[in-house]
Amino acid sequence: MYLAHFGLECAPFSITPDTRFTYSSRSHRDALNILLMTTDSGEGFVKITGEVGSGKTMLCRRFLGRLQAANQGKRRFRTAYIPNPSLSPRALLMAVAMELKVRVGNPDSELGLLDSLNRALLRFAARGEQVVVCLDEAQAMPLETLESLRLLSNLETEQRKLMQVVLFGQRELDAQLARENLRQLRSRISFQYRLGTFSLAETIAYLQHRVTVAGYSGGLLFGEEAARAIHQGARGLPRRINILAHKSLLAAYGQGAQTVTGRHVKAALRDGPRLTPLQLAIAWMTRLTHAWRVRRLELATQTNEGLPT
Repeated sequence: MYLAHFGLECAPFSITPDTRFTYSSRSHRDALNILLMTTDSGEGFVKITGEVGSGKTMLCRRFLGRLQAANQGKRRFRTAYIPNPSLSPRALLMAVAMELKVRVGNPDSELGLLDSLNRALLRFAARGEQVVVCLDEAQAMPLETLESLRLLSNLETEQRKLMQVVLFGQRELDAQLARENLRQLRSRISFQYRLGTFSLAETIAYLQHRVTVAGYSGGLLFGEEAARAIHQGARGLPRRINILAHKSLLAAYGQGAQTVTGRHVKAALRDGPRLTPLQLAIAWMTRLTHAWRVRRLELATQTNEGLPT
């Protein structure tokens, strides 16, 4: 691997969301401020959408982290994170109850689940605890499950909502919510925001920020030409930037270079999808088997050539 070659302590461009590498682009700052503002005002439903790889999950984790940090002060939050809400209505309610550590009297009944949640939410409110539920990849939710979210919006007192629900999803979520039979849920979404992509300046800063967090202490690891090529190739999307930057570092390492140039990025852009370890092992075994068969054929040929005709 290239870590020692570049003086890195850990992989700087993993596509797994890691808040250690948090970089606040303008779009992410705006989205986080909206989330915190709506939480302060006790809004019911909020929607955050963005392209694949635009950083929705990272934003969600940052938001939950801010709420967790606030628990050390006067305000108290109880949060639930549902990473894959592709569930039936009852299963979703059960998942929310489990995340909030709510004891359910009759888990087989949707009505019983709602009653248990409502009672628990009233207890939380009496203790001054504010409940926030984050649903990631919300575009994958079945229509009937999306419709059931409206039932959660009905859980309220005369003063405020008992639960805030934040939907994080790809732009397909907008198409889902545009359906006529979901107009009641759509009307309950008080704030929405669409994440944008990085500007060129943000991409340059992002690349340097991540390698610095990973332990790099030299100058610019990615030259301006390289950063520009990565920005254009990734179209400003953080996940694609990570993938291209990782492949570019591999290309530079393979040539013994100390910095990444535009030539290395071009090599990364020509590179196809990377193989998984299992696929690499299968490919290696296939090549080994092929070489063994070729060698056997050569030996057989040599033997046959030595036989009398």
